[in-house]
Amino acid sequence: MNLLGSSSFERLESGLNAANLRNQVLANNIGNVDTPHYKRSEVAFESLLQKEMNGVKSTLSGNRTDSRHFVIGPSGRIPEPSIRTDQTSAMNNNGNNVDVEREMTLLAENQLRYNSYIQAVNNHIRIMRTAVEGR
Repeated sequence: MNLLGSSSFERLESGLNAANLRNQVLANNIGNVDTPHYKRSEVAFESLLQKEMNGVKSTLSGNRTDSRHFVIGPSGRIPEPSIRTDQTSAMNNNGNNVDVEREMTLLAENQLRYNSYIQAVNNHIRIMRTAVEGR
């Protein structure tokens, strides 16, 4: 049995992956602030995860010990983060739409989000360790 394979841990792992991808996308946006006709990108994940979680009604699910077993209960599908490019706006005369102050704010927000995910993962592992070791 994989103790870390719970749906909450998988959501945290996906959140960490999305935060990493978002950091790369924001850094790329900032790096291209002066590139003519560059269009900023953003990562969508939390809103997709929220939609998926709102669609799940039951919390009861069957334990699958083999990938060939039927899924009983909610699918637990965790969406993948997606990159979207804003083609509709322009901030500068050269067609570029990167606002470096906004990007830096989003970068700081993403860092806080990443830190909270790391803290939650560490707490999850600590709880599992306590359960296994019995302390």
